[in-house]
Amino acid sequence: MDAARKVAFRDRAAWKEMSAMRNRLLIITAVAAAVTGVCGPAAVAAASAGDQDTAFARSAHQGNLAEIAAGQDAQKHAMTACVKDVGAILVADHQKLDTDLKAVAAKSTIPLPTMPSAEQQQKLMTVQQQAGTARYDAAWLADQEAAHTQTLALIDKQIKTGTDTSLTNAAHKARPIVAMHLDMVRGGTCHAK
Repeated sequence: MDAARKVAFRDRAAWKEMSAMRNRLLIITAVAAAVTGVCGPAAVAAASAGDQDTAFARSAHQGNLAEIAAGQDAQKHAMTACVKDVGAILVADHQKLDTDLKAVAAKSTIPLPTMPSAEQQQKLMTVQQQAGTARYDAAWLADQEAAHTQTLALIDKQIKTGTDTSLTNAAHKARPIVAMHLDMVRGGTCHAK
């Protein structure tokens, strides 16, 4: 290869390498911006849904995920048939509520978390430590009473102050179901319906 071709080849290889590096840098910058929320889905959601609506959708979704996990756990580890039955009801109802909520959140461009909150996960792990004992059922019922009381407060706040009509309608639809769940676990006593 003559000297001119070697220089042209090196320049072309250097150009390709520089272009590839520039593309990688652009991708890294875009990912970093999306992760930090600078121009990612969270920024878009803030523009399309109010803070209350976004908070409701995210918290309700995490609550549904937590209730599904807790219900599945009760079906495996509860000592009484009543708690196992209530666990099955929670799974079915919260899966349906979450399917509806995810559709509404998608239309409102609200990004949803992929798992329950750290606090919700910790509460379930605390209950799971009682698995195989009568204490499991009591701990599970107490946790479910607290969780459903909190969820009702979240729903009521959305109904009163939410600005996204679709999310508020979802809250109205969920309220009687969550209230029924609370009645099933109220006072630490299982009441399957």
